[in-house]
Amino acid sequence: MYLVLLGPPGAGKGTQGALLAKRAGLVKIATGDLLRAAVRDGTPLGQQAKGYMDSGQLVPDEVVLGLIDEVLAAPEARHGVIMDGFPRTVAQAEAVDQHLDERQCGVDLALGITVPRDELIRRLRGRADQEGRSDDTPEAIRARLGVYEEETAPLIAYYKGKGILAEVDGVGTVEEIAARIDEALGQ
Repeated sequence: MYLVLLGPPGAGKGTQGALLAKRAGLVKIATGDLLRAAVRDGTPLGQQAKGYMDSGQLVPDEVVLGLIDEVLAAPEARHGVIMDGFPRTVAQAEAVDQHLDERQCGVDLALGITVPRDELIRRLRGRADQEGRSDDTPEAIRARLGVYEEETAPLIAYYKGKGILAEVDGVGTVEEIAARIDEALGQ
C-alpha cells in the first residue's frame, strides 16, 4: 500500500504515521528525516541537500525525489510506504505519481487528517512549550499554516479528483484517531 498523509502542521501526521507504519508493517517516509540522514551519512544526494539546507533554502524537488526513489527501491519498501510531509504541492504529487508509475504502482490512498485551526494553534503552542521547538513560535505557526493553505491544501482536491482521498477527524485521543484511520483504511 502506498499512502500519503495530508494535514496541516500540528494535525498529528508524524504521530499517526509512525503508529500506522508499525501496525501495517510499512516503511514511513518523512522527508525531513530522509534529508537529515542523507546529510549525516554524506551520500551524494545528502551532499547536494546540505548545500541548500546550510544556506536556508528549500531543497529542490529533484533531490527530495531522488531520496524517495532510494527508499522505494529498498527491499523493506516492497509492500508499500507511508509518505509523511511529501508531496507538499500538486507538482510534487504529479512527480511522485510518475515515479510510482515507473514501478508499476501508485498512491492507493491519500489520508487527510482534519483539525480546526484553533486546535492546531493550541497544539503547536503546546508543542513549543514542551519541546522548545523554535519553529513553533506564534509568527512561525501563522506562516506555516499560511504556507500549508496556499501550497499543500490543494492536494486535498487533487487526490479527491483521483478518487483516493479519505478524510479523518484528527481531534481526540491518539487512540481514537488511530481507530478512525484504521476504519478509513478498511482495517
